[in-house]
Amino acid sequence: MDEVGPRLGVIGGSFDPPHVGHLVIASEAHARLGLERVLFVPAAAPPHKDLVERTAADVRLAMTALAVADDMRFVESGLEIERDLVYTRDTLAAVTERFPGRGLVFIMGSDSLLQFDTWYDPEGILARCTLAVALRPGDDREVVAAAAARWGAGRVTVLDGPPVGVSSSAVRARVAAGLPIRYLVPDAVEEFIVERNLYRRA
Repeated sequence: MDEVGPRLGVIGGSFDPPHVGHLVIASEAHARLGLERVLFVPAAAPPHKDLVERTAADVRLAMTALAVADDMRFVESGLEIERDLVYTRDTLAAVTERFPGRGLVFIMGSDSLLQFDTWYDPEGILARCTLAVALRPGDDREVVAAAAARWGAGRVTVLDGPPVGVSSSAVRARVAAGLPIRYLVPDAVEEFIVERNLYRRA
């Protein structure tokens, strides 16, 4: 992929809810790769997620906006939701259309890289961006490095940042169990979850 200008990071996900792990990964990619900004793009309906009880898209977008509001390096985007996009390849094409002249870096966890060959049109994705991969706790760095090398030199960067073992499913489970989520999500997101009574068991 030929980059033509400043690089823009793109991090996707259900963000149900967004948590500190998302912010740490984005911060690490921004610092290590010299990104202009990082765009947080909540998914309309991620094909790799079982979201039978998915929180409404507008609610997840609102939480994402709250999560990034205090960091000028980050900005939320409803692009995927607005256009009802499903595949990362198409999302990246839409980002390029909206932010022309940027080289794109798609930020993902190492679990996603290990499954990247199952994604829709991985070569089409790599034609539009490079990948920045954050190690998840417990993943073997050598295994991840081998998975990165499979896609060719310079196309995948494995970040050296601290692994953060927080997941959205764990946050939801803690809320359902009546356990605290302070320090796992930004304060504004925690307040939103309480106000909207999200993730509570019926």
